[in-house]
Amino acid sequence: MSPSPDAESAAGPGEAPVGFLGFAQVALDRTQERLPDTDRDAMALVLLLHRVANSLVYDLESAVHRPAGWSWSAFRLLFTLWVSGGQDPSRAAELTGMSRAAVSSLAKTLGVAGLLERTPDPNDRRSVRLSLSDVGVRRLEETFAVHNRREAEWAGLLTADELTVLIGLLGKLSDAAQDQAWVNRRF
Repeated sequence: MSPSPDAESAAGPGEAPVGFLGFAQVALDRTQERLPDTDRDAMALVLLLHRVANSLVYDLESAVHRPAGWSWSAFRLLFTLWVSGGQDPSRAAELTGMSRAAVSSLAKTLGVAGLLERTPDPNDRRSVRLSLSDVGVRRLEETFAVHNRREAEWAGLLTADELTVLIGLLGKLSDAAQDQAWVNRRF
């Protein structure tokens, strides 16, 4: 299969074609050439973090979650409810990083599939509580075992020391971002 014209043009004349992850380096180099005042380190942080996270999510969804019969969003909701217990849809939306409308729609679909239960909220008769059904717990735990094996494959791309440093740095970035007023949050 020959590379697409876009891959060839992204690499530049005489260079090997690049893919989604490799494009980050091309983007960093070309941006630096064309806009020399660009903060290359900041751009590299955001561009690489975004592209690796997207690749990881796509891999997990296609290799683990679609074969299990659900989407990445469904996994996020099921996993969140498995970890946190029953939640009202607004809190589930906050914890998953999804909109309340997305959680509501997904909860209906997962309810029809028998994975999630919607019960009246004892504290607010206008609302419901979302929780996993017994089948949902079993399916989530079975699928999470496969999910975690795939996570281990990704983690295995680094040495143990590199992994420890990366986890520490990502935790530090996450903690620091939570305290910044300028960080836009949808939750």
